[in-house]
Amino acid sequence: MFHQLPLQLFKFSSFFPPAVTSAVFSVLRRTDFRSNMQRKKSWLFWWLMSFVSYDMLSQNCVSGQGSCETKCNITSNIGRTHTECCMNYTDNVLRNGNLADTMTAIRTLESVLERTEVKVTMQVCVKTFVALLHRPNDTFGGLRIYADDTQATPDVPLLNSKVSVQLPRELGAGPNNKIVFCMFKWPGTKKRVFESQHEVYDQTLVGLSVQDKKISGLQERINITMEFTKDINETQKPSCHFFDYSTCNFSEDGCLTHWTRGQTNITCSCNHLTYFGILIIPDHSITKKDQEILTHITVIGCSISLFGSVIAILLFIANRKLRQDVSMKVHINLVIALMLLNLHFLPNQAVAAGSSSGLCLYMALLLHYSLLATFSWMALEGFHLYLLLVKVFNIYVKKYLLKLSMVGWGFPAVIVSVVVIIDRKFYGQVALETSNSTICYITNYHVKISTTVGLFSLVFLFNVIMFGVTVRRVLILHHTREFGQNNLEKAKKDICSLAGVMTLLGITWGLLFFSFGLLTTPVLYLFCILNSLQGFFIFLWFVMSLRKAKTSATKMSSETRSTNS
Repeated sequence: MFHQLPLQLFKFSSFFPPAVTSAVFSVLRRTDFRSNMQRKKSWLFWWLMSFVSYDMLSQNCVSGQGSCETKCNITSNIGRTHTECCMNYTDNVLRNGNLADTMTAIRTLESVLERTEVKVTMQVCVKTFVALLHRPNDTFGGLRIYADDTQATPDVPLLNSKVSVQLPRELGAGPNNKIVFCMFKWPGTKKRVFESQHEVYDQTLVGLSVQDKKISGLQERINITMEFTKDINETQKPSCHFFDYSTCNFSEDGCLTHWTRGQTNITCSCNHLTYFGILIIPDHSITKKDQEILTHITVIGCSISLFGSVIAILLFIANRKLRQDVSMKVHINLVIALMLLNLHFLPNQAVAAGSSSGLCLYMALLLHYSLLATFSWMALEGFHLYLLLVKVFNIYVKKYLLKLSMVGWGFPAVIVSVVVIIDRKFYGQVALETSNSTICYITNYHVKISTTVGLFSLVFLFNVIMFGVTVRRVLILHHTREFGQNNLEKAKKDICSLAGVMTLLGITWGLLFFSFGLLTTPVLYLFCILNSLQGFFIFLWFVMSLRKAKTSATKMSSETRSTNS
């Protein structure tokens, strides 16, 4: 009889520390089981259970010897009780653990939920965790989930639903792919539990996953709608983000935010599955009226620039003297880049509103390329100015225009090609920060910053230096002019020349770095007016160059006649 009792109690030993287990079996060895065996067994069993608290169970149901991953990382199906234990443990970690422990516990819980045994649908609620597990039938046609703080249901709206999720048919889930919905909230005293610089609304995250499937790059987006229970401050706005495990921070890549001020809910439209939250970020956006005005300014300005660019190209082709001028050849390449930029920017929003993902990919790719080409030729304008004003002597370069063209048009092509090779899904629909509309552009935040803002920062720095050199040369020439010249007339010419150089170098694009705080609205007006008309300003530069060339030719002709007479 002695050897049977430890076997009966062995299944309980995994819940106890080694010291407790050792003490129990020591008592068993010293106990006389020949008399009152049943009474002894009953006494030992209840004495043993008195050591067990719910917290101890919750910690050990997800950890073998104190490690959360050890016991949860099993391949067989998991029962409801085990899942509840893991949820309770994760809740304790949220309250008391650090970021690393929290991430480990959440990812482990996600794995446990995916392996929890369920026939069709099961909801599990423990403390602040609300989970719904659903096993689809053979033909998955989409699923809508409703949840509040205490329950979650599939396809049946709740009276006071806090969150609703629309899952598309494209998920392709089958009987072997459980769909997992998990919503949780952490204590208000730990608002920065995920170390985000912004507050997560209601300290709530909504998690979605599909067993044995990694869902990303969906064409039919997942829509998560969250109801607001408190007003959003006028100086703030909500933004849809997901938690990126690789960086341990929030990101908005692949998510569109649909919300307007005064709206009582927000919809996050995302192309992948993970944990999502609403971040409350500072609202430096402009008013709706200003948005409409700036949109009209941009469209009108870009249209005028597109027209001016086409005329400038025709003038260059028609005029032999312009074609022989090396500087004009550099300028015309910048004009072509601006023409391509405006040509792909103006219809972009209409294409994004359409249903063709292929056309949107094409539009996003060429918009990116033409923007990079514009930046490249701005930099080459600065380099050309360097040769003229700084180096001055020995500036002949063999096949100069060919080499400039290889850089101006080839370098952007290399960048775009690398982005496409890495992941073509980096191009697609992107929500505009200042409105609820979308455009076809770069979807990945890091790619966008590194390939556009990063590149332009270098170009801007170089061209600002070259513009400073130009201003210095103009001032030197101004002080060395002969006495009696019309200084006012010369000053006007100098200002026009500097304005032309500023346009060619793209200095006005630098206003981008000053669009923050109270400066946002006035700077955006200047940015839209000056940069949308850049192509038109260069067209005026061409006209002035033609006029100057004609005046010089007329003056030389008259001087020749007077000499001959």
